[in-house]
Amino acid sequence: MDKKVKRILLTIIGTAVTGFSVGILRKAALGTDPFTAFTTGCATALHSTYGTLYPFVIGVLLIFVFFLDKHYIGFGTILNLFIIGPIADFSLNLLNSVFEADTLLIRSMTLAVAIFVLCFGASLYISADLGVSSYDAISLIMADKKVAQYRFCRIFTDVICVILAFVLGAKTSIGIGTIITACGMGPIVQFFVRNIGEKIIYGKNGNPDNCI
Repeated sequence: MDKKVKRILLTIIGTAVTGFSVGILRKAALGTDPFTAFTTGCATALHSTYGTLYPFVIGVLLIFVFFLDKHYIGFGTILNLFIIGPIADFSLNLLNSVFEADTLLIRSMTLAVAIFVLCFGASLYISADLGVSSYDAISLIMADKKVAQYRFCRIFTDVICVILAFVLGAKTSIGIGTIITACGMGPIVQFFVRNIGEKIIYGKNGNPDNCI
């Protein structure tokens, strides 16, 4: 399969999987990922919904990314802007109709699946390098500018999101899942990019130009 086609497919699949994983995280009710918690906090403060407000928050960050490094704006950025929010709302409604997460064991298992799926999905569209969400771009740009390795830059931006989410009143969205993703998402995504995403596109040697 042509490399360009692989990159397009991984962008589409990765974005869709990421959106679905947000719904799984919300279903677990043990804390969402930091950026979802932040967006939920914004939605709570403005009496809106996550799916409605997500494009607006991403759009504001997109302005900053445009001036910092336009390289990360592309096809994947557009997909992130318009489909992650609705897919997240859809997946949550779907899961609510399928099962009840009424015990700590079920919620913990749901959380574990959600974190795995979230990191895997993000790694696919990051590996494709056809544009990422404006939030993802912030830590990637920091890594490009040698502020620190990607995983540490991601931890930094995630911690900031958690603090802002708490201030905005999204306390119900903050939990053990938020802490795990804030501390672990960067390293896990980096692992998936190097060992799965890049190898799907570029072969066993990966992509030597990727900052991750």
